[in-house]
Amino acid sequence: MESTHSKEDKTTSQQQIKTIPGSVAIMEALIAEETEVIFGVPGGANIAMYDALFDYDQQLKHILVRHEQGGIHAAQGYARASGKIGVVFVTSGPGATNLITGIADAMIDSTPVVCITGQVFAHLLGSDAFQETDIINISTPVTKWNYQITDAAEIPSVLAKAFYIARSGRPGPVLIDITKNAQLQLFEYTGYEKCDHIRSYRPKPVIREKDIQSAAALINHAEKPFVIWGQGVILGDAVTEFKTFIEKSGIPAAWTVLGAGVISSDHPLNMGMLGMHGNYAPNVLTNECDLLIAIGMRFDDRVTGRLDKYARQAKVIHLEIDPAEINKNIKSTVSVLGDCKETLPLLTASINRKDHGTWIEKFNKLYQEEYDTVIQPELHPTAGELTMGEVINILNEFTSGDAIVVSDVGQNQMAAIRYAKFNHTRSNITSGGLGTMGFSLPAALGARYGAPDKTVLAIVGDGGFQMNIQELGTIMQHSLDIKIIILNNQFLGMVRQWQELFNDRRYAFSDMENPDFVALAAAYRISGQRVSERERLRHAIAEMFHHKGPYLLEVMVGKENNIFPMVPQGASISEIRLK
Repeated sequence: MESTHSKEDKTTSQQQIKTIPGSVAIMEALIAEETEVIFGVPGGANIAMYDALFDYDQQLKHILVRHEQGGIHAAQGYARASGKIGVVFVTSGPGATNLITGIADAMIDSTPVVCITGQVFAHLLGSDAFQETDIINISTPVTKWNYQITDAAEIPSVLAKAFYIARSGRPGPVLIDITKNAQLQLFEYTGYEKCDHIRSYRPKPVIREKDIQSAAALINHAEKPFVIWGQGVILGDAVTEFKTFIEKSGIPAAWTVLGAGVISSDHPLNMGMLGMHGNYAPNVLTNECDLLIAIGMRFDDRVTGRLDKYARQAKVIHLEIDPAEINKNIKSTVSVLGDCKETLPLLTASINRKDHGTWIEKFNKLYQEEYDTVIQPELHPTAGELTMGEVINILNEFTSGDAIVVSDVGQNQMAAIRYAKFNHTRSNITSGGLGTMGFSLPAALGARYGAPDKTVLAIVGDGGFQMNIQELGTIMQHSLDIKIIILNNQFLGMVRQWQELFNDRRYAFSDMENPDFVALAAAYRISGQRVSERERLRHAIAEMFHHKGPYLLEVMVGKENNIFPMVPQGASISEIRLK
């Protein structure tokens, strides 16, 4: 005879099991993962997903973008601003392939994104069916993980793995391709369980105490130590730990393009930005320090210049979560593997409190040289054409360093990151490693959802703006309060600068004839104006900030102005030019 207890267990089990289609299981997974917003475009191969989403519109917000590349960049902007995972829905074939640039961008910049692509019916795979593309093999080099689902029963477990892999360790993009039959197929659904462990996957290396002690000994004996930090400090949520470390050690520190905002722009130990268009002092003195401490950065070529002339005199400590980055470009004296949120406190506890005032004074002296030669004339010109720097400087007056600045790629990017004030992390959003023109506009709309309480500025050049200009339609449809500043020099500006300096002013196909951007914005019911006179600039910027809703400000800047300092390609970083 069956016991009462057994009957109760059986009844409970039956209540937990329900039959649902794969498309609904996808929605249940997103809700369980606390997804707030999905960026995407419906199509033939993912129409079942969208049909299911129609019934979840109170729980899951969907933003219809105008192009799939706009969708992935929006998801990146959302992820970078919020610290959460961006989600994208697209269809098969061209819908999926249009994601590739953004996925590659997310991969190199360690941005957690889950892309869910529709696919043709499983029985058609490999038949060259309409809109069939092997997105798994295409995306393999640029994803942290990808997987194709052909059976609906796999959806809960595979999506749980996808979200876990995307956010854990060094974050990155994941792509899950789901055939149309799996979206439609009914299966017995027993619920969704988040993933927190995958056998053989070790997202966080084991911290070795001997490495901590070896690093501490080098720091305690160094006379001219120098810290360079990257986005890893932000991704590891280690801002407080980092600040405690440098303030106890007294070591001057500089940041990579993606590391801005970890400490405020005016912090006395913040020596500015590294790299090709970084500040003069940190570039020159990298080749004079006796100890280089790299934290959450990967020694990109834009930071190092010529590797055979990079910090040859210095011992190197590298704090990094990804073992693949250790000794990849620069050989470490001591490598400290692990999450910097955990390794930094251990290191801080083992170092002596010191003052490196004499060493810091060298940075300050070189900064003054850069200020007099480059920064002052760029930020405070009294005559001639408008400069990008003066635009950013006036923007700072209105943002006080609290806005999210989403820059595109090129001269506008370097001006924005060099001169904008960043008082908080996740306030500098740009395409770093891949350098994707067209990133700014869609990433800004994603950032708008990722940080709804912040002012969002999209700073873009006239070239990059036209690469994803269609996302003005998305901004219009959702009335997104984004301030778009086009720094228009009527050129592909960074290309032109190189052509001037290294190709004898042979401006081969870099000059641009542009449309009336303000009129174009008006066609999307977005207010705006164009300004080219210095006496009108501040007033125009004030009007933009006081306007409720999206606004486009086109600023006509000098056609042949250059961004300095600059490390010429193939040169040592200590050969950086001020003019």
